[in-house]
Order: sequence, then C-alpha cells, then structure tokens
Amino acid sequence: MSEPVEIVAVGARTPVGLTAETTAAAVRGGISRLREFPFANPGGEPIVVAADGQLATSLEGRERLLPMLQHTLDQVMRKLAQGKSHRGKTQVFLVLPEERPGFSGRDATWVSGAVHAAFRAQQIEVEVETKGRGHAGGIRAVEAVVRDCAGSPRTLFLVLGVDSYHHPETLLWLERRRQCSQPGVRGGFFPGEGAACLALAGADLRARLGLPGLAAVRGAQTAREARLRDSETGSLGVGATQAVQGATAGLELPKRAVDAVYIDINGERYRSEEWGFVAMRTGQAFKSFKYEAPADCWGDVGAAWAPLAGALVVQSFARGYAPGPRALVLAGSEGGMRGAMLLERISR
Repeated sequence: MSEPVEIVAVGARTPVGLTAETTAAAVRGGISRLREFPFANPGGEPIVVAADGQLATSLEGRERLLPMLQHTLDQVMRKLAQGKSHRGKTQVFLVLPEERPGFSGRDATWVSGAVHAAFRAQQIEVEVETKGRGHAGGIRAVEAVVRDCAGSPRTLFLVLGVDSYHHPETLLWLERRRQCSQPGVRGGFFPGEGAACLALAGADLRARLGLPGLAAVRGAQTAREARLRDSETGSLGVGATQAVQGATAGLELPKRAVDAVYIDINGERYRSEEWGFVAMRTGQAFKSFKYEAPADCWGDVGAAWAPLAGALVVQSFARGYAPGPRALVLAGSEGGMRGAMLLERISR
C-alpha cells in the first residue's frame, strides 16, 4: 500500500458491553452473558444464547439489528467529532449476515437503506455499500479499504458489521443443522449478536484530522475455502492458509512474527481443526499458537466478528496488555470465505 491505513476510532455493542471499551474489558475478564432465551427447542427446553440485555426479546430479525447499529455509530461519530471536521468523502462498508432463514437479501437491502437514512437524518453525506457477508465479511471490507485508500487518500472509511441469530426461523434452521449448542449436539455454538465499527483513514488524512492512530493495518487478505463444514473430509484449511500467508506477506519472519491471534472459533469442531491445519502450514508466522476466542463470552457474533475483534486488538494496544505489537484476526464465513487481518501497534 502507498501509505499505512490506520484505525482512528472504534465502537461496539455486544451482550457483554455497550461500548468498545467495556466490551474489551469484559472479554479480558472472562465475563459471559450466556443465558436462557424464551425460545424452546424441539424437546421443549429453552435454548441458551448470548443476548443484548437492553433489547426486548420480542424484537427479532432485521429490526433487532438497528438499535445495535445506531448505538455503535453514535460512539464512533462522537469520537470522530473530537478531531477536525472532515469535508471529504465518507464511505461506509456494511457487513451483514449471510443469507439464511430469518435474514434474506431483501432484509440486507432494508438494513443498508436504514443505515443511509440514519446518516441523512444527521445531514451527513455518505456512500453506503454492503461489502461483506458473514464472519469474514469485515476482513473483506478492510481489504477493500486498503485497496481503495491508495487511489482515494482523502476518503474516510467506516467498516460497520452487525449480526443477530435471534429470530425463530434462524434458530430452527440452526437446530435442524445441529449447529446450536444444546443437549445431544456435539460441537454446537451459542447464538450471539452484536455490532462494531472501525473508522479507518490513510495516515496523512488521520494527521490532518487530528485523530489518534489506534492501530495500523499491515495486511488484509481473503480467500475461498472449497471444503465446507459438511464436506466428507472436513475443512483442511487451504483457504484460511492462503489468507494468513497473504496478510503476513510483508513481515520479516520469523523475527517479526505475530504476537497475538484472535479467532472466531465457536465450539464447532471443524473450526478448531481448520486452525490446526493453518498453524501447521504457517507456523513461522506465529510466536505462539495460543489464541483468543471470545465466543465463550458473547456467543457467535457472525458478521460483527471481524470489526469486533479489531476493537479488542485496539484496546489491548491502548491499555498495554497486548503481548506484543502485532495481532492477527482470523475469520471464516459459513459460505466459504476465509480472511486474515494483520494489525500493528503504532509507535510515535
């Protein structure tokens, strides 16, 4: 890239925190918000999920995404307002759930329109584009920011991800596929929800706006995995390996290997196995194979994962508990997209 792309603000809302800062503190402390949800499984027992405690349980589907989105955007806009006024272009890359029962293509269009309307209500001109889907969608969006920033250095980018599994059709679908963690299901996950936003800018624009450089994007790569969870062989980590190799291509290895790994492992066996293959093939890229997998705290957060993980990394740098200056975020979408994003602490 011609100049570093830097994260200049973060926002989040999850079952364990209403801001990026409180969410990161809760995850670091191992706080969990898994609880029974008023939806019965086929045996008549309530399922266990991670849910936003301030949202009514009757709120579901696309309607449930909006308050999380708005709350997260408000955080980021307040932080951006602490710098100088940005008079250039603002591009919003939206990251939404993959299509599934309970969330359709029409729902995605509706959410995109609602985000645009929210900015318009504040008389802020932005362009809104759905750039990614599912867990790895946020990394695809950051990959696009890195590419686009080179030709549009005065553009401010917002990568905004949101997801919630809390819809009857979605929960039934997960149960049919034996993905929902419950008695009798091995390797299921706890459905979660959340939203997060990363504001990104080129280093020159960041300096002109007087905003802090919270982390630098040193690499972002997506790839496609052909063997999905229902493959006879299981995933062998080919796509994820390609993503890691692409994201870390600029590192002097093994001298400047990755210090911390944040991954969307959620209890499903194939995700853990995939990480094992990736670690085996790309071992010199990592100082340790230890990883952070906060699904135990906030459940599986789907499309919100990558920006949420980015917010965790930023807080680890800001609070001084990161094990080193480099962190890698790994993600795998249900549909086969795999992504890796390398973030580095900025030294001034």
